[in-house]
Amino acid sequence: MTQISRRTYLAGAGAAATAGVAGCMGGGGGDSLAVAHMPIFPDLQYYVMESEGYFENVDATVEGSEFTDGPAIVQAYGGGELDVAMFGIVPSMIVIDRGIPAKVTAANIKEPMAIMAHEDLQAMWDDHGADAFSVWQEETGQKFRFGTFPQGSVPDVLLRYWLQQEGVEASAVEIVEINGANAVWQAIANGEVDGASIMEPVPTRAAREGVAVRTFRTAAEIMPGQPAAVTLMSDDVRGTPAATQFLEQHVRATEFIQENPEATADIVEAGIGMDAEQALSALQGPLSNFVTDPEAIENGTAIFSEFAAENGQIDEELSLEQIFDYSVYENL
Repeated sequence: MTQISRRTYLAGAGAAATAGVAGCMGGGGGDSLAVAHMPIFPDLQYYVMESEGYFENVDATVEGSEFTDGPAIVQAYGGGELDVAMFGIVPSMIVIDRGIPAKVTAANIKEPMAIMAHEDLQAMWDDHGADAFSVWQEETGQKFRFGTFPQGSVPDVLLRYWLQQEGVEASAVEIVEINGANAVWQAIANGEVDGASIMEPVPTRAAREGVAVRTFRTAAEIMPGQPAAVTLMSDDVRGTPAATQFLEQHVRATEFIQENPEATADIVEAGIGMDAEQALSALQGPLSNFVTDPEAIENGTAIFSEFAAENGQIDEELSLEQIFDYSVYENL
């Protein structure tokens, strides 16, 4: 069995992967498994499975396609090009909401996000609470700028949820849409944004490089059980041996991450592009909560579904039963 390495690098929102889609199970074949993934920390299991050769234990050729953003994966899923997608819970809900036959079979990580804010705003918060955003605008002459992934993404929804919980109208701040964690980091380093809602490696890199924007709230403080990237499987795949085998290797990868942080840091450097030393710090930090069990994110998923429906990301709130298929994981 031949494993196809990451060879497809996509640029720009809405681009669809062109590699690894022919002969996928969803398209009628049974000899390959077309898997979408993104070069982000919450998809780390994919890179471990690829690096450690775990895909050799799946009775199908795993054909991986790397995407730059969730909307592109939704587009490819809608076109019948994918069997499995490792990406955000909100884009997964969008796939399901559109009537595409697929369900979430595993979590990849829980509570991986941080709300980052400029140290001056954090000082203002100590004195003014959520009114700090108004004080910031009065003192700087402009709204506080949060950089995060495009609207409807997991970090975007978490940011909007947090603002709502704090009684802050989204219009009181400027939310700048940015594609990719590296681009968010550059916006922080260049002073183009004053805060962010983002996953590793950005919070660790900011702390290590001493920039003024640093972690203010963790996802665990905002929403216990907050979901992020998950593993979505098409209906045609979930009943096959390959589905169970894929999740078996997913569990192995989760355990590898937990038990071998130094080796995992090298995989992060090779696959996601973060310096191994910084990656090791991130892996040992409070945001690296890698899991496979889908029940670990139930609470946060219910909140995300309600919030996504209220804000128009999906047409109607989805129940946990509509989102999850627990049977594949339970069959392990």
